[in-house]
Amino acid sequence: TGTPPLPRKVIPTKDREVCGGVREVPRIVLAPDKGVQHAFVYLRGIEKGKAWEKPGKTPAIDNEKCDFHPHVQVVPVWDIDILNSDPVLHNTHGFYGKLTAFNVALPNQGQRITKPLKKAGLVRVECDAHGWMLGWIYVADNPYYAVTGKDGAFTIKNVPPGTYTLVAWQEHTGEVERPVTVKPKEGVNVTIDLKK
Repeated sequence: TGTPPLPRKVIPTKDREVCGGVREVPRIVLAPDKGVQHAFVYLRGIEKGKAWEKPGKTPAIDNEKCDFHPHVQVVPVWDIDILNSDPVLHNTHGFYGKLTAFNVALPNQGQRITKPLKKAGLVRVECDAHGWMLGWIYVADNPYYAVTGKDGAFTIKNVPPGTYTLVAWQEHTGEVERPVTVKPKEGVNVTIDLKK
């Protein structure tokens, strides 16, 4: 709802041959109908339902062209691979609030280091060598989550019947909660209004 915020101005201060020049990065990416891309959506406090499945491959965050790829992602309490696709040093630093989740120096192009994400919660990812870099990881404590697509839509499958708290989070708007009731063998359409 409302007018989208002004973009964030990125001013690379070093390694411009890899990082590029001054640019604007949107704080919210919108579809034509105002659907919000790159938001986390998850059920909070769910204690029953499908079991966690071991990821087919370890989730990853890549330092590429002095940006984090993907910019936002949801991963289980598990390991994460931290990669450097650039020919410059990156120091990838993740925080749960003010507490360090991981802090990894990657001086070599093609380098990959695996680190554990031991607890659920929101992790802000920065690069200590390139202060404008920013990414987000939500570490989920249950398998009922999604990241919104280009149209702002999401699907969370196989939710057991019950009443839950559905949480949506976007880096500019923050967190929005709403109750949702799932009936046996029925889908539920939910619209969440993200505003600041």
